Amino acid sequence: MPQITMRQMLEAGVHFGHQTRYWNPKMGPYIFGARGKIHIINLEKTVPLFNDAMNFLSKIAQKRGTILFIGTKRSARDSMKEEAERCGMPFMTQRWLGGTLTNFATVKKSVSRLKELEAAETDGTFQKLVKHEVMGLRRERDKLDASLGGIKDMNRLPDALFVIDIGHEDIAIKEAKTLGIPVVAVVDTNYDPALVDYAIPGNDDAIRAVQLYARAAADAVLEGKAAAPNAATVSEDDFAEGGKPARGRTPARNKASAAKPAEGEGEVMARAEAEVAENEAVERDAAV
Repeated sequence: MPQITMRQMLEAGVHFGHQTRYWNPKMGPYIFGARGKIHIINLEKTVPLFNDAMNFLSKIAQKRGTILFIGTKRSARDSMKEEAERCGMPFMTQRWLGGTLTNFATVKKSVSRLKELEAAETDGTFQKLVKHEVMGLRRERDKLDASLGGIKDMNRLPDALFVIDIGHEDIAIKEAKTLGIPVVAVVDTNYDPALVDYAIPGNDDAIRAVQLYARAAADAVLEGKAAAPNAATVSEDDFAEGGKPARGRTPARNKASAAKPAEGEGEVMARAEAEVAENEAVERDAAV
């Protein structure tokens, strides 16, 4: 599967963390240092965790599983929607509706209503109604499409979530945890990586960084789909009860300290601190 290099991450600003006063001590193992009151993320730890997470997503896609892309913050919306559509996965890029996962049966009724309204507009039903009725139905359709349009073809609970900011999407992550749905997420220096199954230490604000994450996730999904066996050869054992993929190993988040950096990566990481002096907080200020 496509491998993201440390240099690509460096160029995208993945190494820029939050201000040091907001840090979460549990992110300590993934922090390289600080410069100008901004934490610098150790990309030697990020790269192997990132590649493990992408491999996990690819395997789910290979088993014909569903991955829900979630990025409702402003800097993530466009990239997450575009890449989710490119790889044929559902997405949520507007406000997360509480109960989307834990009350999925009710959500499916709202999705059915959305499809009903879309069909009514195309089959001539709207033409039989008076103007004010049509306007009301279109407003209802637009509201439903804004909140549920990205998941209208998701007929069952997803097999995994791919999340950009775990603080911004905390409700979605809590719902996934309740249902046992694994979560792959970018975790910045101000959050606890233990909250998700596959934590990717990295900048969760910079637009270029988000684009890199989303593009890589979509590529991983497409590669997994391309390697998928025929439907008849997919074993029932590949999925646990409820359609979720069976999880046979410990999440990758705890293995960063044992990962061996590639040759020359230490030099690249050392230069990151020098870059901070020139680019300090530029990406983050632009995104916020």
